Amino acid sequence: MWKYALNSRLDQAAIRAFDMAFIIGQRSYEGYEYYDFFEQVFERLRGHPFRSNLTSEREVSPYSAYLHDAVLLYAMGLKEVLKDGKDPHDGRQLLRRLKNRNNIRFYGASGLVHFDDEGERNLDYSIYDLQHTGDITKFVPILHFDSHTKNVRPTSMFTSVVWPKGRPPSDKPECGFNNELCEWLTNDIALLTLLVTFPIIGVFAVLCIGVLTLQKLRLQTRLDDSCWWLINYSDITIIREHSGNQALSLSTTCSQSGSGGSQSNFSSNSYGLRDKAGKEHIYTTIGLYQGNQVAIKYIKNHVSCNFQKPSVISELTMMKEMKHENLVQFFGVCVEPPNVCLVTQYCKKGSLKDVLKASDVELDGMFKLSFAYDIVNGMEFIHKSSLKFHGNLKPSTCLVDSRLQIKLSGFGLQELKNKIVPLENPNYQAMYWTAPELLRQVGVPTNGTPKGDVYSFAIILWELMYNSKGNPYHDINLEPKEIIMQLRTPFQGDPLRPVLSEQLCEENINSLLKACWSENPDHRPPFGLIRRQLRDTSPDSHANILDNMVDKLEKYANHLEEVVEERTNQLTAEKARADKLLSSMLPRYIADQLMAGKSVEPQSYNMVTIFFSDIVGFTSMCSVSSAMEVVTFLNDLYSLFDDIIKMYDVYKVETIGDAYMVASGLPISNGNKHALEISTMALHFLSAIKVFRIRHMPTESLAIRIGIHSGPVVAGVVGTTMPRYCLFGDTVNMASRMESNSLPLKIHVSQCTADILVQDGSFDLEERGEIEMKGKGCHKTYWLLSKNVFNPPPIAHSSPPADSLKLQTEKPGVVRAAEKKAQKTLTKPHITDATFPTVQI
Repeated sequence: MWKYALNSRLDQAAIRAFDMAFIIGQRSYEGYEYYDFFEQVFERLRGHPFRSNLTSEREVSPYSAYLHDAVLLYAMGLKEVLKDGKDPHDGRQLLRRLKNRNNIRFYGASGLVHFDDEGERNLDYSIYDLQHTGDITKFVPILHFDSHTKNVRPTSMFTSVVWPKGRPPSDKPECGFNNELCEWLTNDIALLTLLVTFPIIGVFAVLCIGVLTLQKLRLQTRLDDSCWWLINYSDITIIREHSGNQALSLSTTCSQSGSGGSQSNFSSNSYGLRDKAGKEHIYTTIGLYQGNQVAIKYIKNHVSCNFQKPSVISELTMMKEMKHENLVQFFGVCVEPPNVCLVTQYCKKGSLKDVLKASDVELDGMFKLSFAYDIVNGMEFIHKSSLKFHGNLKPSTCLVDSRLQIKLSGFGLQELKNKIVPLENPNYQAMYWTAPELLRQVGVPTNGTPKGDVYSFAIILWELMYNSKGNPYHDINLEPKEIIMQLRTPFQGDPLRPVLSEQLCEENINSLLKACWSENPDHRPPFGLIRRQLRDTSPDSHANILDNMVDKLEKYANHLEEVVEERTNQLTAEKARADKLLSSMLPRYIADQLMAGKSVEPQSYNMVTIFFSDIVGFTSMCSVSSAMEVVTFLNDLYSLFDDIIKMYDVYKVETIGDAYMVASGLPISNGNKHALEISTMALHFLSAIKVFRIRHMPTESLAIRIGIHSGPVVAGVVGTTMPRYCLFGDTVNMASRMESNSLPLKIHVSQCTADILVQDGSFDLEERGEIEMKGKGCHKTYWLLSKNVFNPPPIAHSSPPADSLKLQTEKPGVVRAAEKKAQKTLTKPHITDATFPTVQI
C-alpha cells in the first residue's frame, strides 16, 4: 500500500500514516564475496542450457540466494557425514550435523548461515523507518538484530528518526492500557476550565496569525535577495554554438518522483584544446555575460526540475560562496524554457585529461608541480568550506584556463546530480579515481568524503609525474572491470595501485603518493600537509607560479624562433640545391621558366651547331673490364668534359653510353658564335684527352672521334618525371653521321660548319673530300686542325699523375694503330636514327 501511495503521489495521508509505522524485515546482506551475485545468476540464466528471456539482473528472483545457500549447506553437511564414515543416504545423520552449530557456519549469498539447537536457521532482522531525503522517500534500516550475538545495534540512520514527541515512546501508555491511571474531573471544574481557556486561545490565535504574516513577508524579502543566481537568457550573448549533443542530462535528478535513472555527465567537459592544425575544439556553447566568457550547459528535461525547492536554493547559495582562484566560478542559472541552462566560467585550454592525452604536449617538472599545487589549493579551500568535499575529483574536472592555471569543477549542486546510479553497464574506467572504500559501497548512494578526495588527488598526481595518457593502470594487464573488482576487494597483501618507479620519479614524490592512496583512509594526509610537502619538493616552482610559467613560455617562444630560423635556413639551402640540380639537368633559361611556374613550349631554331663524340675501342674495353671499372672510367672522362664545357657558350644535351652530345645556339640564340664555340671546345677536348689516363688501364691510351654539323632544329622539354631538354631534326642525325665517319683524335666538320669557320678566319681547316654517308649520300667534309692563338688551360681530373706514364704524343705508333682499327668500324654507327628521330623542319 505504501509503495502505491509513494509512486502515485495520490494518497498523502497514507504516507503520513506510515511515518508512524516501523517494518520488521530480514536484513539484506551486502558481502564483498557476493556483491555481484545476481549479475552472475543473470548471465548464467541467459546462457546454455537455460536460455532465459530475462532482460536485467533486477528480474532475478531473490530466492536464488537462498537456493544457492541451501545447496551449499547440503554439500557441507554431506561432507561432514562422509568425513565421519556414516551413510550419506541417512537423512538423520545429515540433520544431526546441521544441528551442531560448531560444524556448520558460513557466509552465503543470503548472509550468515547458522542454526539453533532445533535445527532451525537463525536469521538477522532489521527495523525499517520511512524517511524523506529531498524528493526521495523510502524505508531505511535504523536497527539491526544480530542472531549470532543476540544484540540489537542502531545504524547511522537511527538519529534521523522523527519521533512524535521528540523522543522514543515509553513502554507503557501515560494513562495505562485501560485509562486506569487518569481520572476525569467533575463537570463544574471542566466547565470553568473551558470558560477561561477559550478567550486565552482566541488571543493567542490572533497573535500567531500576525507573527506568521510577518515571517512570510520577511521570507519573501529573503527569497528576493537570494535570487542572485537567476540569469535572464537575453543577457547572454552567444559567441559560438556547439553543434554536438552537449546538454546536461538531468532527466530524473530533479523530478517529483525522486527516483534516479542514469548517471549525469555533469562536469566531464573539456573546453577548447587546439589540434595540430591549430583549430580549436569546442565542446560547449560559449557566451559573453557581464564581460566574462562563460560556458553554457543546457539541461535536458528541464520541465521536471524545480529550482524553487529550498534544498536547491540552498545549494545555489552555497555555490555563490565558492570563489577561489583555483575554482571554476559559478554565475547562475537560466530558467526560461527552452533555454534552461547552467552558466559557469569558460576555460579555453580544455581539461587536464585533454592535456595528458595530447601526444604533442610534453610537460616539464615545473608545470607538473604547478598543476598539482593548483589542485591542492583548490581542494584545501573546498575542504575548509561548508561543502566539505569535492566527491568527483578526476582529470576531466580539472580545467585549464588561458593562463595555464588549474580550476576545479564538478563540485557542489548535489541536488541537480543523480545520486543513485543503477547502471547495467557502468563505465569502470571512470571509477579509477574513486577511493576503494567508496567503491565498496555497492548500491548505497554516496557523494564523497574528504579522505576520498585525497585518494583521487594521488591518482592524478601519479598521472602528472609519470606522463600518463589518461589511464593510470595502463601498465597492469587487466580489464577495467577486473581492476575495479580488485580495488573493491580488500586483502592482506599490498593493494592494487599504479606502478611506481624510482628512475622516473623522485623518492619524496613516491612517498607522498603511497601516503595519499593508503588503503586506510585515516592514514591519508590532509591537503594542508600535502601542500607543504610539495613546496619542500621544489620551492622555486611555487614561489611565483605565474612568473615561472611566463618565463617558461618566453623560453619556449625564443626556442621556437630559433627553430623557425634554422628550418628557414635549411629550406633555403635545400631550395638552392634543388635549383642547382634542376639547372644541371636543363638549360638555365628553361629551368628558370619551370621554377616560375611557366610552361615551356617547343621552339624552332634556324641555325645551331651540334657536337658528337664517342670513344674508340669502347666495346673491346668493356669486354676486358668489369662493370664497376667501366662506370668509374666514364665518370672520370665525362667529369673532365663537363669541366671544359663550363668555359664555353654550349649546352650538354646528354650522354648515351660512350657518346657525348653538346649543342650551341639554344635555348638562347648567339648568332654565328655557335659554330665557333663548339669548334673551340672540340679542340680543347683533344688537348685534354691526350693527357687523360684510365685508372684500371694506366698503360693504355685513350682516343675519341668527333663530328660537328650546323643546321636547324626543334627543341623542347619532354616529360614531367625527370624532364629532359631534347633536340629533334635532320641536323641531329647529320651530326651523328659526321661522328661515326670520323677518325680517332680527329674533328670531322660538315660543309655548313666549315663555311661559318672560314668566315671567321681564325680556324685552320683541311679538306677531306667527298664522303659517302649512310642514308645521306655524298657530302664534302673537312678536318678541323687548329685555331690561331689557342692555348687551352689544363683541367684537373682524377686520372693517375702524368709523370708516372708516358704521354700520348710519345707513342705515335699506337695512334696510327688505333686509326687503322677505327677504319674497320666506320660502317657501324654508334648512334642510330631511332635514337634521334627526324622532325620535318
